[in-house]
Amino acid sequence: MLVSVGVARSAHAESADEARWQREAQAVTITRDNWGIAHVHGKSDADAVFGMAYAQAEDDFNRVETNYLNALGRLAEAEGEHAIWSDLRMKLFIDPVELQRQYAASPSWLKALMDAWADGLNDYLATHPQVHPRVIKRFEPWMALSFSEGSIGGDIERVSLDGLRAFYGHGEQTVASLDPPASWVEPSGSNGIAIAPKLTADGHALLLINPHTSFYFRSELQMTSDAGLDAYGAVTWGQFFIYQGFNRHIGWMHTSTTADAVDEFAETIVRKDGKLFYRYGSALRAVSQREVTVPYRKGDGSMGQRSFTVYATHHGPVVSEKDGKWIAIALMNTPLKALEQSWLRTKAVDYASYMKVAALQANSSNNTIFADDKGEIAYLHPQFIPRRDDRFDYTKPVDGSDPATDWKGLHALNELPHLLNPPNGWIMNTNDWPYSAAGPYSPRREDYPRYMDTVGENPRGVHATMLLTDKQGFTVESLIATAFDPYLPAFARQLPILVHDYDALAAADPLKRKLAGQIALLRRWDYRWGIASMPTTLAVFWGDALWDKMDKADNAEGVSMYDRMAAQAGAQARLQALVEASDRLQRDFGSWGVPWGEVNRFQRLTSDIVQPFNDDQPSIPVPFTSSRWGSLASFGAHRWPGTKRYYGTSGNSFVAVVEFGDKVRARAITAGGESGHADSPHFKDEAERYTTGNLRQVYFWPEELKGHIERVYHPGA
Repeated sequence: MLVSVGVARSAHAESADEARWQREAQAVTITRDNWGIAHVHGKSDADAVFGMAYAQAEDDFNRVETNYLNALGRLAEAEGEHAIWSDLRMKLFIDPVELQRQYAASPSWLKALMDAWADGLNDYLATHPQVHPRVIKRFEPWMALSFSEGSIGGDIERVSLDGLRAFYGHGEQTVASLDPPASWVEPSGSNGIAIAPKLTADGHALLLINPHTSFYFRSELQMTSDAGLDAYGAVTWGQFFIYQGFNRHIGWMHTSTTADAVDEFAETIVRKDGKLFYRYGSALRAVSQREVTVPYRKGDGSMGQRSFTVYATHHGPVVSEKDGKWIAIALMNTPLKALEQSWLRTKAVDYASYMKVAALQANSSNNTIFADDKGEIAYLHPQFIPRRDDRFDYTKPVDGSDPATDWKGLHALNELPHLLNPPNGWIMNTNDWPYSAAGPYSPRREDYPRYMDTVGENPRGVHATMLLTDKQGFTVESLIATAFDPYLPAFARQLPILVHDYDALAAADPLKRKLAGQIALLRRWDYRWGIASMPTTLAVFWGDALWDKMDKADNAEGVSMYDRMAAQAGAQARLQALVEASDRLQRDFGSWGVPWGEVNRFQRLTSDIVQPFNDDQPSIPVPFTSSRWGSLASFGAHRWPGTKRYYGTSGNSFVAVVEFGDKVRARAITAGGESGHADSPHFKDEAERYTTGNLRQVYFWPEELKGHIERVYHPGA
């Protein structure tokens, strides 16, 4: 069933809406500081939500609308037929009728927030007639439930679009894959570090908030109310809660988890009397079916639509077929609880109240690093972790006909990997397992089912552990320095092997002469990035070349890429990758000895969501590298069509360090700038600070904001 967003409204209703919006706007004050960051104050929490929705729309309405086109499965209405499959994927889980029912059943306080959110966006559109939405002409309160969890890649995105198209396309050919080289795909993730008071110079807990997302994925703002709301941090465009940030008493940093909370079930399908069944134990169950219609914009601008009969079992929607089995997928789909949890945690005042909110168990995709002004620090695993039979390997499709593979409720919070105030005085997570989060005081791997982690450790985790172990006297400034420490542990492991390969060559081998200079450069390197560092450039080009070789090789399952490079690749492949790297640098830059900052650049030219890049246009050198090599400060960059230089699009996006003293204080930086408008002074005014790790002061308190104010106004003014 399609639910129209642009419902025709009477002139009387429109007039009543506008009168209500004007009343709400008068209860809201937006103060823009000299970085363009909005500090929104409302009389009530709902007023603050109205104002922050309005402020986000001012900064980048296109990103707000696009996020909801994705969340509602309506992107094809704007972008055409190619988006049909992503829309179908969303519609397998997101049903507007069901979301409207959940909205109607919401607690009154949450309904008021959703109402205010929609009003803030609609007031922006009413007062900015020059802004033309691509699809959503009017926002309805229930839409907030379609996008209730703020991570960059929600669980639904685990569903393969190719698999979906092959299954529901009825023989339709999958578009030829144009996937980029594996080395161009920046590892998703984030860094979080909490330091207990006993390890800090001033006896105050510290928190590093360092999400690694695509650039410009979140805005930075503050929202306060006379009802006690006072939260600051990063907000995913279009949502009305601070996703990663802090308030007067606590701070929370989410890192994408490696726990398994999304599972595939291989269903045995039986056709009987013209009907579809699936085997479950000794019985047959009917496959549920429903019709889904996906509208899309045609090339000539007119609208078309495609209809699909979609299937589901009790495990979840059917999303593909493998080896003759239909694959159903199970994942968290509790939008109301997720939105409650996302909001309520921003108003927690200590660890106990934060854990009370966590008991809603509607976070499936994030670990959390926590700190507060009582000096407590903590690690939380995702609270939505299904209980399963650990005999089965849930990283692969399990047999859906075997009842033993079913989910058996959720693990209680006390059954999850967890840390509170460990004796070592620090906690960290870098999207790796929880079993090194506090050094020797970490949760023990053998105490938990294997599905609590599916990845293991990564080079950033090794790096963070090295920097935190046996250190004390931390300050805001030294924790920032830790977050930008230039050491690259992956190369510290890999390059000595490469040097050994070279040393083992026979004297007459042509590579002995060809690579002599390159090996000499790498042999002397201290494995630290820098703008002027030539070894960094050569090492990254070599690593990327070998990474791509090993990605295409026939490798043993379960072996990490780093182990493949170090062991399975072999000397010939490693040395040949150095030849390829040298040749590429020679061809593109005239020498294999090129300073890293000459290659690795930050550039923001337009307000487009998909950014263009141009070697002839101004750009800024960036010293840090991909997190792939263990750099805590991440910059996911590569060549683009028509470029020789690397330009970044992901990695460090928002960085903040927070100190929880008598009064919370913080420093922060956002990639580029706060505004999505290319003609704004705040489009890229933070870029140079971003590339150097020069975090600016956060104006959290009114006295800090004083003297740094650019504009004060009510929405619509």
